[in-house]
Amino acid sequence: MNRLEFRKLPQLSYPVNEAFNTLSTNVSFLGRDIKKIMLTSSHASEGKSFTSITLCRKLAERGKRVVLVDTDLRRSMITTVYGVQFAPGSKKQGLSHYLAGIAEKEEVLFHTNVPGMDFIPMGHELLNPIPLLSSERFQNLLDGLAEEYDYVIVDAAPVGVVIDAAEIAKVCDGILLVVSYNQVHRQELIDAKNQLEQTGCPILGTILNQVEYEGFANKKYYYKSHYSSYYKAYEKEAEEKKS
Repeated sequence: MNRLEFRKLPQLSYPVNEAFNTLSTNVSFLGRDIKKIMLTSSHASEGKSFTSITLCRKLAERGKRVVLVDTDLRRSMITTVYGVQFAPGSKKQGLSHYLAGIAEKEEVLFHTNVPGMDFIPMGHELLNPIPLLSSERFQNLLDGLAEEYDYVIVDAAPVGVVIDAAEIAKVCDGILLVVSYNQVHRQELIDAKNQLEQTGCPILGTILNQVEYEGFANKKYYYKSHYSSYYKAYEKEAEEKKS
């Protein structure tokens, strides 16, 4: 198999690391039927790709075989932001090449420098990827990957910007919606939720991202990434036990 490296993977602070440990644990409790998981957001710059990559890393650390599929064929930033470097001799091909029939799966699937994590990059940018993303070839690709891997994490374009994510969701088992704290209007979330529900793919939950925390003393460091309601319940239970 071809190889590539993520040269700019971020170091995770303690609170972020703990938040993603919890997220990966919750994902592992979803059941064996939930393998193809799409991540999207209402609009750009909500940390969707960071969340996708970090979730993959954490699942791989748990011993799971995971593959990340970059389906943001219009304007993906993964290759640039995370410093993707293809190994010498590897063709710089990706999902768009496969869907266009130019390459086969083995030619666009790459081992990475994260043990247990493989990656299918986007390939070339496309102005209108909908015909390819709605093709039987795309569905067959995800179904085939789901047979080979424990999890197929699908990084999709923001659902509030283009319709791509709604099309992709039709062939996935579940959706995680990344929400940037205090940057998204309520109506935008409602619109995104309504759009995704029409696909028939269940929304598994939301990941609250970019939340400021106040320090380590009062446990609010847990709030950095997601499931703040879970930790509020945890804190309440802890306080009741003290009293």
